[in-house]
Amino acid sequence: MPDKKITGNIGYRPTWAEVNLSNLAYNFRQVKKAVCRSIRVMVCVKADAYGHGLIPVAKKLAACGVDYLSVASIDEAVKLRQARIELPVLVLGMILKKDIPALFRYRLIPTVCTKDMAFALNREAGIKGRRIKIHVKVDTGMGRIGMLHKDVLEFVKGISRLKFVGMEGIFTHLACADTDKGFTCYQIGLFNRLKEQLDKLGINIPLAHAANSLGIAGYPNSHFNMVRPGLAIYGLRPKEGFGIDLKPVLSLKTRVVYFKRVPAGYGISYGHTYITGKETTIVTLPIGYGDGYPRNLSNKAPVLIGGRRFKISGRVCMDQIMVDVGNYPAKTGELAVLIGEQGKEKITAEELAGLSDTIPYEIVCGLGSRVPRLYI
Repeated sequence: MPDKKITGNIGYRPTWAEVNLSNLAYNFRQVKKAVCRSIRVMVCVKADAYGHGLIPVAKKLAACGVDYLSVASIDEAVKLRQARIELPVLVLGMILKKDIPALFRYRLIPTVCTKDMAFALNREAGIKGRRIKIHVKVDTGMGRIGMLHKDVLEFVKGISRLKFVGMEGIFTHLACADTDKGFTCYQIGLFNRLKEQLDKLGINIPLAHAANSLGIAGYPNSHFNMVRPGLAIYGLRPKEGFGIDLKPVLSLKTRVVYFKRVPAGYGISYGHTYITGKETTIVTLPIGYGDGYPRNLSNKAPVLIGGRRFKISGRVCMDQIMVDVGNYPAKTGELAVLIGEQGKEKITAEELAGLSDTIPYEIVCGLGSRVPRLYI
């Protein structure tokens, strides 16, 4: 089998993340299969595409036929436009009135849930002589942003009379799709009833979206006519038993930069939280919490070297971690895998999240700019 084509440069520090864009495309196709053909797909690429790289990911998704992209801020959206990505882009987060001109400059769709913002957008659009599309955010139980569902009907009635504002979409967010089926169904029911009330009033909002990755897999009645996957696109499962076949997109790799034999009873790293039980080999890897590798994985997380599982030994340092490999004949420059596969062994971001008492999002999003991304 020919070597995979890899683009990018890791520089002089041998620690990097590989992003498999073919697997990204596979996951997108799997999401498309999980919903009706007529349902549009808006992929969340906020937080640097969940740590995978905003522009390469967005370009690949565009080539795959994604309908919309969503980001957290205007700044993220501007990067897309500067990269000549012309897909519709929804800004999921709130913006300040002073930043409204940027929406027009970069052809962005804002999230709106206050009258003040709707009227301010209408004024600016009137001055420019052009309409602006918006998506109305409804709070059905997340308690974050969004107008309370009981107030939305009157709010939408008022916006529908604005000359230069077009309500292209209305959406909500599922708060407990991984933990509380009853409450999730309650949220979906509230949102569905709101849509029915709008239809009866003759207020047509073309797009309705509520389903995140868990909604797509577990709640078909949350699909409406657009879904909004995030984690699943990157091959990460929000919970055990996730019903869509996925391939991991990101792997995290480094190389052995040093090794030495140490005697029994030797303390390793800060605080000597690891003491060797016998004479052994300790290898040093150039990655640490300064790269976003969680410090609370100290003495817990697995590492693959030579196709075998070892464990981090001692506390994770800012720039380095140590691994007790026993009598394994480690070599300087040897590949070590922290997320991914080697031989018959595998480490997933979900596994690290469990050991770190967090969620897979935080593992991949936390990888910092010191870790270059190479694209396969």
